Amino acid sequence: MPANIAEGCGRAGDRDFRRFLRHSLGSACELEYYLLLLCDLGLAKGSIVKEIGRDTVEVKRMLGGLIRQMKVEGEFPAAKR
Repeated sequence: MPANIAEGCGRAGDRDFRRFLRHSLGSACELEYYLLLLCDLGLAKGSIVKEIGRDTVEVKRMLGGLIRQMKVEGEFPAAKR
C-alpha cells in the first residue's frame, strides 16, 4: 500500500495519484483476504489477525476519504502531499 502511494506521488499529476490511491485501496482489500486465509489455514493467531484487520480497515477508510476529497476538490493541493 505505501509503495503504491509513494509511486503515485511521483507521477505527473493528480489523476495518476488518484489512480495509485485506488491501487492502494485494492492492495488493502487483498491484505484482508490474506488475513482471512491465514486464520482459515491456522497459520496465525486469531488475535493478531484481528488487530491487523482492524488497522487495515482504518487504512481503507483513510484512503477512501482521501480519494473522495480529491474528487470533490478536483485536485489535491501539492502542499499537503
